[in-house]
Amino acid sequence: MSELTLTVMRLGFLAVLWLFVIVAVQVIRSDLFGTRVTQRVAAGRRAAPDRPQRPAAPPQQRQQPARSGTRGRRGGPTKLVVSEGTLAGTTVALQGQTITLGRAHDSTIVLDDDYASSRHARIYPDRDGQWIVEDLGSTNGTYLDRTRLTAPTPIPLGAPIRIGKTVIELRK
Repeated sequence: MSELTLTVMRLGFLAVLWLFVIVAVQVIRSDLFGTRVTQRVAAGRRAAPDRPQRPAAPPQQRQQPARSGTRGRRGGPTKLVVSEGTLAGTTVALQGQTITLGRAHDSTIVLDDDYASSRHARIYPDRDGQWIVEDLGSTNGTYLDRTRLTAPTPIPLGAPIRIGKTVIELRK
């Protein structure tokens, strides 16, 4: 084997090794950044239950059509309640908007849970006024009543939605 071929192979191996190191550092950095944000929210735990309700309050025009769509179904859910986990007792009024769950700081409900992904799941209404839960490709999965979700699934009233140590339910 010539000296030039050997040198090119060494440089190629070195380039691949550095590429691996850079990608690994970026993954670790993004994971630490996500954790840092949730710790800041967890430190001000009193502000966390209020945060999910703030985006829903200002748009008065959107609330009325969304409510009229959900009024058509008698006995439909009106709120989302966190029943277990660090945010236990948090309530979010269901007003027709999509609710995102995860560790990311811009989620509707920010989960301080090692088993939650940054963008873990979302809950949204369909055209019939029924609420749907969808896993967003999370690592540890989203469970609806002990069944791991593989597709968007309608949520029965009172059925537990488990994301790590956090349990969420739809209630009247």
